[in-house]
Amino acid sequence: MARRDYFNDPSAPAANSVVPSVVAAVRNQRGELLMIHRTDNNLWALPGGGHDIGESISGTVVREVREETGIEVEVIGLVGIYTNPHHVMAYDDGEVRQQFSICFTARPVGGQLETSSESRQVRWVNPAELNQLDIHPSMRLRIDHALEERATPYIG
Repeated sequence: MARRDYFNDPSAPAANSVVPSVVAAVRNQRGELLMIHRTDNNLWALPGGGHDIGESISGTVVREVREETGIEVEVIGLVGIYTNPHHVMAYDDGEVRQQFSICFTARPVGGQLETSSESRQVRWVNPAELNQLDIHPSMRLRIDHALEERATPYIG
């Protein structure tokens, strides 16, 4: 399903849903960050997705990272909670979702890189190369916070 992101855009449609979701900042032993090239908006992002009924939030992280990247992870920390009402995502089915995302840190414990229906590319990225990728500003904020290894989680 295609989507269009609106960020601080006065012409954005009004949100009609909020779905708790997660993203994971996963770093390997070389310090590289696990990134996906999304199929829905054609941007690079941390892997993640919506929380399902019947699972813990850490279970959502593990499931979403595995589904989108093929990598098995263990959740090790919290980066922050991102709820900017000026960031909405309009999907082609009429849903307009207000951002509600919890960003975690995780470490890889197994698996192999593989794409999915949600990820056209999956790769480990050196943080120095992030500026070469097309990343939404809201996602870049999460990445920057994760790389800073903040002492306290971001709440915003």
